[in-house]
Amino acid sequence: MEEESQAGRRHPTWTFLTHHTHVLMLLHENPDLRLRECAAHIGITERAVQNIVSDLEEVGALSRVREGRRNHYCIHHDRPLPNPIESKCVVGDLLVMSLAHLDQLPPSPVPAPEDRP
Repeated sequence: MEEESQAGRRHPTWTFLTHHTHVLMLLHENPDLRLRECAAHIGITERAVQNIVSDLEEVGALSRVREGRRNHYCIHHDRPLPNPIESKCVVGDLLVMSLAHLDQLPPSPVPAPEDRP
């Protein structure tokens, strides 16, 4: 499936990265982002983003810290991806790959592949 862009070019309506990855990318770029704003950026409901954040917390990919009336999200770059096919990679690898254009990669060390379990 494809749709036409404003420039008249056709581009696919599907994406290589999941909504889970999109949420991680946005919260990495702005750890204080409201989930409502995150949902608007991605084009899904706020409830869907809440479910995704819960999924990511459950596997240890992120944690949230309550600061007053807001949440601050901490990405755990050293956590392995949960799917067995992806488990040799860590969250930091995914962010490095997907955010390489930003030149603001995580300052926390990402273990080299030979150091991973």
